Amino acid sequence: MKDYQALNIARLCNAPVTILGPQAKPAVGLQKLRGLPFQIGPRNGRGRKVFLGLGNGEGCSPQSVVIPIRSRAKKVLFAHRLLDSKLQQNGPLGAVAAHYVFHLAGGEAVSVTIRERFEISVVPVAWGQLPFLAAPDRADGLPARYEGPWGSTGSRQTEAGQAWPRDYVLYVWSNPRPGARIESVEIVPAGPRFIVAAVSLGYLDEHPFNREGKKEVKIALPRKEDSEKPFKVEVEVDRGVATFPYPLPEKPAREFLKDDYRGWGEARNNKSGSSYVEIAAVPSATITVKNEGEVLGKANWGQLQEKGRVKVSPRLQLEVLSGGSNWVHTRVVDEDTGTPIPCRIHFRSPLGIPYAPHGHHPHVFSDQGTWHIDIGGDVRLGQISYAYIDGTCQGWLPQGEVIVDCARGYEYLPVRKKILVRKGQRELEIRMKRWVNMNQQRYFSGDTHVHFMSTVGAHRESQGEDLNVVNLLQSQWGHLFTNTEEFTGRPSVMQNGQNIVYACSENRQHILGHLTLLGIKKQVMPWCSDGPSEAEMGGHLETTLSHWADACHAQGGTVVLPHIPTPNCEPATLVATGRLDAVEFLVHSLYNHGEYYRYLNCGYRLPICGGTDKMTSDVPVGVSRTYVYIPPDEEFNYDTWCRGLRSGNTFQSSGPMLWFKVNGETMGSTLRLPGNGGNLEVEARAESILPIHTLQIVQQGKVVASTDRKAGARSLGLKAKLKVEKNTWLAARCGGPGYTAVQHFDGWRRGIFAHTSPVYVAVGGEYDLFDLESAAYMMTLIEGGLTYVRHSGRRPASETVTHHHGESDHLAFLERPFREAEAAIRARMEKLGITSWG
Repeated sequence: MKDYQALNIARLCNAPVTILGPQAKPAVGLQKLRGLPFQIGPRNGRGRKVFLGLGNGEGCSPQSVVIPIRSRAKKVLFAHRLLDSKLQQNGPLGAVAAHYVFHLAGGEAVSVTIRERFEISVVPVAWGQLPFLAAPDRADGLPARYEGPWGSTGSRQTEAGQAWPRDYVLYVWSNPRPGARIESVEIVPAGPRFIVAAVSLGYLDEHPFNREGKKEVKIALPRKEDSEKPFKVEVEVDRGVATFPYPLPEKPAREFLKDDYRGWGEARNNKSGSSYVEIAAVPSATITVKNEGEVLGKANWGQLQEKGRVKVSPRLQLEVLSGGSNWVHTRVVDEDTGTPIPCRIHFRSPLGIPYAPHGHHPHVFSDQGTWHIDIGGDVRLGQISYAYIDGTCQGWLPQGEVIVDCARGYEYLPVRKKILVRKGQRELEIRMKRWVNMNQQRYFSGDTHVHFMSTVGAHRESQGEDLNVVNLLQSQWGHLFTNTEEFTGRPSVMQNGQNIVYACSENRQHILGHLTLLGIKKQVMPWCSDGPSEAEMGGHLETTLSHWADACHAQGGTVVLPHIPTPNCEPATLVATGRLDAVEFLVHSLYNHGEYYRYLNCGYRLPICGGTDKMTSDVPVGVSRTYVYIPPDEEFNYDTWCRGLRSGNTFQSSGPMLWFKVNGETMGSTLRLPGNGGNLEVEARAESILPIHTLQIVQQGKVVASTDRKAGARSLGLKAKLKVEKNTWLAARCGGPGYTAVQHFDGWRRGIFAHTSPVYVAVGGEYDLFDLESAAYMMTLIEGGLTYVRHSGRRPASETVTHHHGESDHLAFLERPFREAEAAIRARMEKLGITSWG
């Protein structure tokens, strides 16, 4: 016998499709509604009369109709629809449309009252007015996973679509006498018009529409040719719903727990071999698994739940994983103080199924790209999505073994361990240990480069990363302007005074370069210039980085060159004219290092800072950060932090803490030696929660002392004696083997390294260095800038334009900084007695 059977009531139909409206195109003929069979009108759908129209009014009959059943069915399903309603005119709720009288063998009659918004409803249904007992004729569903209209980008993030009736609502009547034969059902209209489109019978001990919560299912593809394919697994459920499936981690739990990068993510698995999905369905449902559109196998949901694990086919194995679960309140506390601390946290099963705290995402934006989408509240590092919390969170955790992985910046030891959630447990406490307190040593951390977040979101995430300062940068991207509403011209300070967010600006030009303007009180406009990808389509060159820098300094702000040196044109001009206060490292790149060293070797003092350029949810704020020294007699605030940055006692870190002294002098200092030079005692120390392999001292860009640990270490120390006879600079740096970069699991794979600002050594007078090759390089860049301004940059379309600067000669305005830079370098050469480039 079939599990469900569609009755043929075509001979009783008296109403055409047009009873629903002249343009109506409802589903007719043999149909599957929510995976169940229904016959609406003639089987082929071609008849003129397709509905049973009843009630008082046009096109309907006020007379009762008897539909033969003659079956021992356990359920009777109706696809019906109310045509007349006064609910939206504030009419009564639960107005009676009909009585369905079921006649059982032996003469017993069971009558059911059919009421509006209970057993029946109008279609379309007004928002918020779905019926209480009837179900839509469609199931909840998923959006398209990898494509769709741009206008749906926001709603796509829901990863779920609520079902609304297309043509009918479905009502289920359960036979109160199991096994009793149902002879017929009499449809007795009670006034308002309605249609009965179809009647079906159910023979199973299940409710036809799923009423049980979702369960986790592991999907395994045992054949290598399937498992090695890029992940494109799909799961379809005919009588229920399924979430998007997601790959499970490749590493087993024991390796994950021992990994050196606790709290900082995991390599992402993009293969199809092992994944999981969540399914809610009726026992008779069929589960279909596909990969790259090809069906790998089908399984019955009831049998799968009964057996737990099923080998569906040689290419597919399924296993139901769900057991009991608890709603757990979690506190993360400082081990020494016992107080809750902001952090980021991740829970998972030993297999790797994530359990995000309520209000957070187990997979940020379906593990897809998040540029200017879904920024804030969570961060994804490779395979893992972490939730930023204030020290407390709550949500579902499975009973049994659970792995917790949490971190708080670089000054706390991350926690990655297995815990046991017992039946009935409602509380969980996790303790984190601070291993170093840089604030007590008067070093305060900050990120110079963050985009797209809100001020409040930046507070939450930066506190979770134990970061003192966030510079949230408004900017322009073609015709998109971001963080406009965040700018106030003053810092936002948390009550404890230890966490500050300042909405500043990154002003950008695609050839000349980018510039970060910290601490501005008024916006420096235009934010970007000269067309895509920074400015608007077809825009002209209105200004230069140097003019932006001047406007920032006029407000007492701080000018930073982000992601040194690229875009690489005007940085040389900014350096030569003294317009830069600091340069920013955000990725480990020997090219970037070389450009920085080039300017230092030419005698320019440039403090180093760290920023993330965070634009996506796969980058933690402060993953590359700046540590700035503030003297003990000055309080920590935004102004003292910027002043400390300019002074040069700073280091950049993507993990390690780095200390550096030369004859007792710290970064940014000028050590003075007599005219014949002298010996230097250099000391560097690096400590890190993440493995480091190399600690080096560099002098004018060359390694002069180093120590290495091939297997990696948490701490490295180095002392050296150097003899110098002329002006020089020294800095310390640490990183991976040979000062390569062991990569983070963030979106740009930023390296784990740290680098100090220099200590400057002046021998026999004032500090000064000059490198002819570097100066020639700078002059060439300056020439490139002038060439671009004169011959490539767009000009205004009209000579009658009044520019933002108010000067009459716009070209002279644009050329001026480059002319100043040329003159400054030539003046230095003249002072040093250098007359040629040879």
